[in-house]
Amino acid sequence: MKVGIDMGTLAGGEAAKLDIEELLATRLLVQGNSGSGKSHLLRRLLEQSAPWVQQCIIDPEGDFVTLADKFGHVVVDGERTEAELAGIANRIRQHRVSCVLTLEGLEIDQQMRAAAAFLNGMFDADREFWYPVLVVVDEAQMFAPAVAGEVSDDARKASLGAMTNLMCRGRKRGLAGVIATQRLAKLAKNVAAEASNFLMGRTFLDIDMARAADLLGMDRRQAEMFRDLKRGSFVALGPALSRRPLPVTIGAVETSARSSSPKLMPLPDAPVDVEDLIFTPDPEEFNRPIARRPVREPKPTTDILAELSRAPAAVAAPQPETRPNLPEMDPGEREERLSAVLAEILSDPEAAFRSDAVLFQEFLVRVRMRRIPGTPMTLPEFRRRLAVTRSGVNAEMAETAEWQQALGLSGQVTDDLQGVFLLLARHALEKSPCPSDADIARAYGTHSTRRARRFLSYFEEQGLVVVHTDYSGKRIVAFPDLEAQTAPGDPNAPLSQQGVAAE
Repeated sequence: MKVGIDMGTLAGGEAAKLDIEELLATRLLVQGNSGSGKSHLLRRLLEQSAPWVQQCIIDPEGDFVTLADKFGHVVVDGERTEAELAGIANRIRQHRVSCVLTLEGLEIDQQMRAAAAFLNGMFDADREFWYPVLVVVDEAQMFAPAVAGEVSDDARKASLGAMTNLMCRGRKRGLAGVIATQRLAKLAKNVAAEASNFLMGRTFLDIDMARAADLLGMDRRQAEMFRDLKRGSFVALGPALSRRPLPVTIGAVETSARSSSPKLMPLPDAPVDVEDLIFTPDPEEFNRPIARRPVREPKPTTDILAELSRAPAAVAAPQPETRPNLPEMDPGEREERLSAVLAEILSDPEAAFRSDAVLFQEFLVRVRMRRIPGTPMTLPEFRRRLAVTRSGVNAEMAETAEWQQALGLSGQVTDDLQGVFLLLARHALEKSPCPSDADIARAYGTHSTRRARRFLSYFEEQGLVVVHTDYSGKRIVAFPDLEAQTAPGDPNAPLSQQGVAAE
């Protein structure tokens, strides 16, 4: 059934129609700085499409709960356990009820976990309930950040994974993602890249204007137009909207948000005794309890694994006769033994494609079996050690000042990408051929060469590397801070026989 909803007016006064059926198949990305009218646009879209399709809104600020009064959306409070949220999401798909998941008042870590649990619950619904749902995520850069921020790694990965499933794999399950963001540069590329429809609003930063122009197929010199757009005006492109970029002015809405843009108001007349009013406390203030929202912090995986690694020692402490203390070992010998255990684990061809947590548990078990004394390594220390080992650096280079500088630079990327960064840095310092896409993918633990190319783009965006090709099409990766670059290498070459760790 073809349904075109009215989003507003085009430049010539003609109605701007959005094909809902096409939108369900091709997804939508909305971008605009704060105050550009993104929330107004989403509200118009939701109000116009409410009679035609089930809706689910991930609402970090509680602005869309007012849809419940007019259109009957069920309001789901995000302050629940992850199991509860997943169950509610599953039942919402079964009964085809529109809903608003409000995350207002939660810390950003809790918002990400709640959104991930809810989206995963919708994604994991049984096949018989794969009805079409419009899934709207406001402030999507919070739930699919381009880089790690102040939130915990577990929350970021869970939220990013759920958003990736929504945008990349959700179509076959009936989930159509509509994501809105203030800045394209803050949104994960693999999430933004899956949208085929775009509505670009007012933008001021050069990098965001350039990306918006690229997505719309416009000349970068035309990107300046995004600075001049008025509030509520967007440039539309996509199979559900228009085959060429067209300016759209979003129409009026029937409901309103609980919060709005600040308006100037006249100040009240100052009373004569203003100081007494301010500095004299109300007697009731001292009887009023200070109500604070409890913060439920999950126990980090690192602490759990560390406890597991210490468990045998804790059990053995009261019974020294059954578990005698291990003899002291020379630090150099201990280091050699730990390196041998790590090399033994990585010698398995499938080790590159196992998670760091699984490898860490295997490492701890082998260390105990070989009775290597000393404080067990933590998971962050193990990940760092794993990244250095996977880079293939030899003992001689590891002592150089250039390698120490490379280690410092690797701290600017996320933990999971440090092995890839150090692999490229080692090849640059050795002036050896640039690794192929397959070798880079293996260093990360994936078979996807497309993802490997995205890693290089990410490093380049961070200003850490410069990627270019020679006259024969071979790739060169240069490190400006190290004043070094790789020799030309074929990006399409097959995986090295020795593997990354053995290079």
